[in-house]
Amino acid sequence: MTDWSKLSHAYGSAEDIPALLDRIASEPKPELWSDLWSALCHQGSVYSASFAALPWLADVADSDNREQAVNALTLAGAIMAGAEQPHGAGDVRAQHAAEVESLLAAVNQQLRMASDRTNYIHLLEAMLGFEGVEGWSEDLAWGLGNEEYEVDCPGCQTGLFIVLGERGFFSTSEDYALSGDEVEMRPLLPANPADLDGIGRRLHDIALSDGHHEVAHVLTHVFGHATCPDCETNFSVADQVSADWSATQ
Repeated sequence: MTDWSKLSHAYGSAEDIPALLDRIASEPKPELWSDLWSALCHQGSVYSASFAALPWLADVADSDNREQAVNALTLAGAIMAGAEQPHGAGDVRAQHAAEVESLLAAVNQQLRMASDRTNYIHLLEAMLGFEGVEGWSEDLAWGLGNEEYEVDCPGCQTGLFIVLGERGFFSTSEDYALSGDEVEMRPLLPANPADLDGIGRRLHDIALSDGHHEVAHVLTHVFGHATCPDCETNFSVADQVSADWSATQ
């Protein structure tokens, strides 16, 4: 039996978490899920109580209610993406191996059924969290969902927007969202799907297999190349996104 009073979350003692879980179980309102996110995965930070909630999240993820299953999977995936953070909960991957295995099976099932693009990319990210893939398990959905990554040019260190979506596929150092068509930009060079390898190849193939061809197309740009408009340096988008993770370690 979990002694929640000995655990902590973003706002202090976790003794209030069981009541919140009971409320969500009986009346799963979005604002209650928001409260749970805020307590257990506040701006990406995780706590001892975060991992204690995994058995409950695994049960919800395995339920017949798809909306709630997706809610549970995305939160659990974000928690597991923070498994290497200092959180005082010990070796959480070993301690919660059974729950992670169950969550991984559930997320793979939900991926095959997901039709909504936003849900799909968050489920992809959750899958990576359960598998322990660092970096992409925290930033994949952010970039695909917001249709941009922010990186530094490896040549001149200028801050760049890598734009991926309705506005096109390009790199720019200007605030393109406010500047209309007047920004200086360079088109992205997508990877040939046949040339992809590693995590890029895997994510692309999964998206194609699940029928999310638009997501697969965007991924060829994420794992393709960009050119800096300021100094004309050509670079791998994925490598530069990854460089930002290393810089924050």
